[in-house]
Amino acid sequence: MSVAAELVGMGQQNLRLYERKVLLDPARTPGGTRKYSEPDLVTLRRIDYLLGEGLNLAGIKMVLVLEAANGRLRDELDAAD
Repeated sequence: MSVAAELVGMGQQNLRLYERKVLLDPARTPGGTRKYSEPDLVTLRRIDYLLGEGLNLAGIKMVLVLEAANGRLRDELDAAD
């Protein structure tokens, strides 16, 4: 967790908060250690950007959900072509 926090320039407590608010869900080792993937780091950077734009965590959650749905729809359209 400390490495991920350092990579994105956030405190570890922020990462824990975002996980509690279900803004991201990192994989875990069998021992319970969080394993942050590159997409997790991208999400953390997106959260940081949206916070800087003035959104609260509830708004950020909605944006992330809508962006994920939009991505799925784009994939479906691309597959249909």
